[in-house]
Amino acid sequence: MIKYRMIVGGVVSVVLAFLQVQTVRAGPPKNLTMEQAYPGLATGILKSAKLVKPRKGLLLTAEGIKIEESVLKEIIKNSKPEMRGQLRKNLLFILEQIVTQKLLLHEAFKSGHRKKGPEDQVIMMYLNERVSGLTVSDEETKDFYDQNKETMGGTPFEQVKDTIENYLLQHKKQETIKTYVQTLGQRIDIQIDAKWVKKQSVMARDNPVDRARGSGRPTMVEFGATGCIPCDMMQPILDNLRRKYPDKLNVVFVHVREEQILGARFGIRSIPVQVFFDKDGEEVFRHEGFFPEAKVTEVLSKMGIK
Repeated sequence: MIKYRMIVGGVVSVVLAFLQVQTVRAGPPKNLTMEQAYPGLATGILKSAKLVKPRKGLLLTAEGIKIEESVLKEIIKNSKPEMRGQLRKNLLFILEQIVTQKLLLHEAFKSGHRKKGPEDQVIMMYLNERVSGLTVSDEETKDFYDQNKETMGGTPFEQVKDTIENYLLQHKKQETIKTYVQTLGQRIDIQIDAKWVKKQSVMARDNPVDRARGSGRPTMVEFGATGCIPCDMMQPILDNLRRKYPDKLNVVFVHVREEQILGARFGIRSIPVQVFFDKDGEEVFRHEGFFPEAKVTEVLSKMGIK
């Protein structure tokens, strides 16, 4: 399993510098949610956000938080030039990260955490408390080893057991936090500019993954990078799949070092990752690490691809 660092031009620090929090009155309009209007567009807390028509320049309100469009413009302005194109196409994702951070901070304060210290540190302490009881069993560790033995060069299980266990624990914590964030979005009244979202939805889906998901055919996406050994080992398998299922399956490769925001949108924290979508564009399965062709075929068979 290969880790990679996602550099988004100082987005996090810029976000913290330009966020403005003000008290607003939040009404309960019965509008469509983001997920209802644009399935799969939001990846986390904004899935349940209501589409509304706010005053000009106001993008989002939630729990007394108000985020203006000027915030995103400042983020782009203060980002590295090579990242600005990716950021402009994924402003909805950036907005989702901003509101997630602010709402998690709000929840941390409600739970008794002190308001002193860096905001990201307060949030991390709060989230760590929520996942402190998670564990990984010996069976889970051994299963992962058996599935990824080829990428470990034959190293005996006992020599890599602790490393695998730590990796699986971190993954389990990430998934637990992801679920918590989505639940948080469901119980908080988040309102977002419908007109702005409509415009952003077009740009956000202008990428090979979303074009494939919208094709009406099942899709397999490999998130990886050249020079990553298990990623390179997957390339012949991808080529075989393209030849075997030319009219039944979209096979897409995303170089995460070149498409950093796209990788982040789909929650890629290590490579390679294989993500399978059904004909409606819904994710049905995900695997991390080298994935033998026989295992890929098993997943495809369950999806009805023979």
